[in-house]
Amino acid sequence: MARYTGPSCRLCRRENTELGLKGERCFTDKCAMKRRAYPPGQHGQGRTKVSEYGVQLREKQKVRRIYGILEKQFRGYFEKAERMKGVTGENLLVLLESRLDNVVYRLGFASTRTEARQLVRHGHFTVNGRKVNIPSFIVKPGQVIELREKSRKVQVFNDSLDAVVRRGLPQWLELERDAFRGTMKVRPVREDITAPIQEHLIVELYSK
Repeated sequence: MARYTGPSCRLCRRENTELGLKGERCFTDKCAMKRRAYPPGQHGQGRTKVSEYGVQLREKQKVRRIYGILEKQFRGYFEKAERMKGVTGENLLVLLESRLDNVVYRLGFASTRTEARQLVRHGHFTVNGRKVNIPSFIVKPGQVIELREKSRKVQVFNDSLDAVVRRGLPQWLELERDAFRGTMKVRPVREDITAPIQEHLIVELYSK
């Protein structure tokens, strides 16, 4: 399965935004965006004129990198969002937020989406009592995500759950900390997604 294996902080600098790819490190002075707030490479500190297409492309790349999705799969989500009722850009973000790996991250079982993706692939979670190891599984309202019994003593989960207070728990999710269980109460809406995303630029890019 294809995935990005390069330095995560380079992506944040490329998009000139803290993408939260390094978990707790992003909240410390070690964050690359605090130390070197300019694009990577030998021309990173030079002045560049960005075209309209370039602005749209950077926005699409930023969203892809936030959710850890490669181009082919991201395009598939966009096409699915187009077929849904409502605003295409908002539908796209709702689909991305509803992915199982993102829900696991939002609930606090993992410190980053990359870590959440790996934990899901390793079969640590169940959805409504059935083991699901597909990160792109779309969680629906009312479904319960639970950490498997044999995984609850693993320290990484307890550390991550303790740190979720810093990120905050979205209103569309409910977490039962002591039971290692979370529920999607309702589908997320655009107002619930606080990341600095201008989804209309992505729609404009793919509509060319």
